[in-house]
Amino acid sequence: MTEPLSPEELAAYHENGFLLVKNLISRQEALAMREECHALAARLNSDVDPTWASARAVAGASATRTSLKHAHDTQFHSAAFARLLVDPRFTDVAAALLGGPNVQLHHTKMFIKPPETGSPFPLHQDHPFFPHAEHTVAAAVFHFDDAPQEKGCIRAVPGSHRLGPLPHVEDGSWHLPPDTWRLQDTQPCPAEAGDVLFFSYLTVHGSGLNTSQEARTTWLVQFRDPADRPTVDEHTWSLGQGMVLRGIDPTARRTPTARRTPTARRTEGTNEPK
Repeated sequence: MTEPLSPEELAAYHENGFLLVKNLISRQEALAMREECHALAARLNSDVDPTWASARAVAGASATRTSLKHAHDTQFHSAAFARLLVDPRFTDVAAALLGGPNVQLHHTKMFIKPPETGSPFPLHQDHPFFPHAEHTVAAAVFHFDDAPQEKGCIRAVPGSHRLGPLPHVEDGSWHLPPDTWRLQDTQPCPAEAGDVLFFSYLTVHGSGLNTSQEARTTWLVQFRDPADRPTVDEHTWSLGQGMVLRGIDPTARRTPTARRTPTARRTEGTNEPK
């Protein structure tokens, strides 16, 4: 049985805090999932725009004339997402990055970044939204269509995960001070349909405007080692949180209830757009 990642890929992930895995699913599968995303957005028929207020302030009000389309808990809307959640091509890579056999779901979210003026997001870590004791939480961003730089691809700061949790500005949703953490100083992570970008929840990242003529369609899966537990009672409302995607939960779900903080009520219903 071949390993899902080479030693060089694992070393690059631990060095940089992120890794783009090419062709984790086929281009044909990715484009089929793109149709699932756009069909779900049409069924939801929602005009709620999750773009952060901080993003509007940084990019200007005209930067988001068209609403970002999104949906939490996609596996409860379509079985196609549920199948992909437990696909060994994904879960084996996730386990390799976590360094153990077990992978547990935190949450899922779909994003359709609109064309022409679509939704930038300031630099941030995902940590403030759902801090955990051992910092094993990581993200997988599935690309269901091509995401070149002009589509507002994800951008990251190599090695930033080694800085640990950073102080964030809470106004307009958690983000790093834009005068010292500038999007133009980051490394772009362009991707093609079928590629998956993995990164630690401590990795500083954001995304630029989509200035192209096509939407950028991605699916976010946040996962963790099931032995790692949240330190505060925030972002606990996601359906399916705690589902074991690979291996077992060695804690048998017998863990203390996390401490609830005053920000929990304010952050419920939101999370980290990409």
